[in-house]
Amino acid sequence: MPTYPPEPWHLAGQMYLSLWLVPRRELPPLPDGVRPVTLAGRALMGAAWVRYENDSVLHYNEVLAAVLVRDGLRPRVTITDIWVDSPPSKAGGRELWGIPKELAAFDISGDISRGKGLQATARTEDATLATASFHSRTRLPGRWPVSYRITQQLGGHLKTSPVRSRSAASLAKASWHFPPDSALRLPAHGQPLLSLTLHDFRLTFGNPARAAPTPER
Repeated sequence: MPTYPPEPWHLAGQMYLSLWLVPRRELPPLPDGVRPVTLAGRALMGAAWVRYENDSVLHYNEVLAAVLVRDGLRPRVTITDIWVDSPPSKAGGRELWGIPKELAAFDISGDISRGKGLQATARTEDATLATASFHSRTRLPGRWPVSYRITQQLGGHLKTSPVRSRSAASLAKASWHFPPDSALRLPAHGQPLLSLTLHDFRLTFGNPARAAPTPER
């Protein structure tokens, strides 16, 4: 069994994100107890490529799809599909947070942070999951803090985990392709509503480590 770090995971790298509005009836299954946030029968769904590098607790590549949901009135994000190229990341994601990680092979080239467009492909042994290209447009000033919570199904219950991040950001032009037989269930049609690149992000995923109780004297 691969070993993995305890939570929280401190991660850093580059993220390439696109968002779509998709019909609610076409969404993949969500955990019991959460509902999609909808507008006129459409839900916000995203897909992202992530490269965890620099001083990340683990170094690996990732492609994922996620849905904006609510637990009661509380906004949350649920990851519906995700592949990584790190067995420790797969094991840790599943066992710590209920994130349904699978393994895939990645072919990623380019670096938007250095003025080069990103080209990315992810494949399983059976088929291609997705291909995408990103080209940076307008760099936004400053570094942007973002905090949210991921809710997944773990052990028959909802598991909610905090995510805290900060990054530089750029508006981007992106093109995605999902083969008809892709296991990545993102019912997106046409160009994304919005695409962003998050440069040199720093991210903390999971609950802070609990201090050991002080022995009684």
